[in-house]
Amino acid sequence: MKQFKKRWGIQSNFQLVLILLVFAINGSFAAWVAEPATNLIGLDKATTNTWIFWPVRIVLVFFIYQITLQLVGLFFGQFEFFWSFSKKMYARMGLKRFF
Repeated sequence: MKQFKKRWGIQSNFQLVLILLVFAINGSFAAWVAEPATNLIGLDKATTNTWIFWPVRIVLVFFIYQITLQLVGLFFGQFEFFWSFSKKMYARMGLKRFF
């Protein structure tokens, strides 16, 4: 736990628990939101080829996760941490110029 606190620049164990809780909740939430989003664009698991359905679903979960990470972080009072976390991740992906 000390490594996380040092690496992420946080001070309290309570903040660390909140951050880990946000990651846990957001992963499940993004997967849950991806199902109606997949249906919205007209893809159904039963009628769509597996090689099309799952890559599209994974990409949707990825983008939904990025958006909802900020929202769930805001709800738990950790928006600043997750905003800087996301900007670092976008920079590593080569998308720094957009943020």
